[in-house]
Amino acid sequence: MKNDSVNKAAFGHPLMRDNITRTDLDELISYLQTDSPRLTQGPAVEAFEREWSDWLGVKYSVFVNSGSSANLITLAALKQLSGAGDVIVPPLTWVSDIAACLQNGFTPRFVDINRHTLALDTEKTIEALNSDTKAVFLTHIQGFNGLTQELLDELSRRDIPLIEDVCESHGATFNGGRLGSFGLMSNFSFYFAHHMSTIEGGMVCTNDQELYEILRMYRSHGMVREASQETVKQTYAEQNQELNPDFIFAYPAYNVRNTEIGAIIGRNQLKQLDENNRKRRANQKIFFEQLDAHRFRTDFEFQGSCSYAFNVVLRDSDLDLRDRIETALAAAGIEYRRGSSGGGNQIRQPYLSGVVGAGTWELYPEVEHIHFFGWYIGNYPDLAPEVIASLCNTLNGA
Repeated sequence: MKNDSVNKAAFGHPLMRDNITRTDLDELISYLQTDSPRLTQGPAVEAFEREWSDWLGVKYSVFVNSGSSANLITLAALKQLSGAGDVIVPPLTWVSDIAACLQNGFTPRFVDINRHTLALDTEKTIEALNSDTKAVFLTHIQGFNGLTQELLDELSRRDIPLIEDVCESHGATFNGGRLGSFGLMSNFSFYFAHHMSTIEGGMVCTNDQELYEILRMYRSHGMVREASQETVKQTYAEQNQELNPDFIFAYPAYNVRNTEIGAIIGRNQLKQLDENNRKRRANQKIFFEQLDAHRFRTDFEFQGSCSYAFNVVLRDSDLDLRDRIETALAAAGIEYRRGSSGGGNQIRQPYLSGVVGAGTWELYPEVEHIHFFGWYIGNYPDLAPEVIASLCNTLNGA
């Protein structure tokens, strides 16, 4: 059985393209040519946060150095409000979602996915809720919307927070609102070749002002002077009069700040995001119209989706067909990843040994199928229809 899920050919169709544009670089160069340009976090970061919040439809955003750091301080802020307990997570997600739970003392409780959205299955998630549940951490996979009104209503009724991982789904929507605007907090990644890029970077978003202040402090060593409200600073100063107000550390936190360089690129990229997303959606439609529905799953829930990548999943568990497809992709120079987001079933990963029992992965058949019989292939805004047709011909003909 093959286990090399990354083809090593010279990629004619790479998994990702660095999407930093000439205009992004021109904006950056222009800034760098000013007198003594500030490079570390400053006014451009603040402007990017405001513009991103306006685009998303939330009150507050905190720019950090990666989507993983966004995960980390999100769970740290949650713990400050709720204490430790269980966080429901999908087995199909990026490692840092689950790692952030462990690093902050939460217990990850896994729930299988819905095959039509690749996100948490609503019915199974509701069944898993209990008095120890501190949050549901839902990942919107590769541009698909994972929300349902039933889930939102039940979480609201039980007063259980929703956290949205939108790192692969910038611009996807649910009921007319952008994903990332529904949860107590949401996380985005601006890694290269995501829907938009700041080279490396991430964002935490919320409508909760108390959380916003906690997140700002957690971003920068836990320093109280990073709070945006003077009342917060004054309260800490009054309670700690023996300390220099410039150096009061409220939390045992991190330095996950980003730079003016990242913010300048991000502000320029944001201007192009909606148009690039329109092209991604058009590419997705062309791809699935030409993909063989007898061989591959084509019944995904496309309403509100904003494709990060072309998701390819076999209808049946066929090892021989899987290996033929991977051979054909490699021969055509098409880069791919088996297991979809995060490499498939996270429960199989060694970092969770001792956290979950041996063989536990077998309890999640939907993710198990993706683990062995699913891939993703790069989708970029500048793809020509004939290139998409060629991709489908390679998959259909294997």
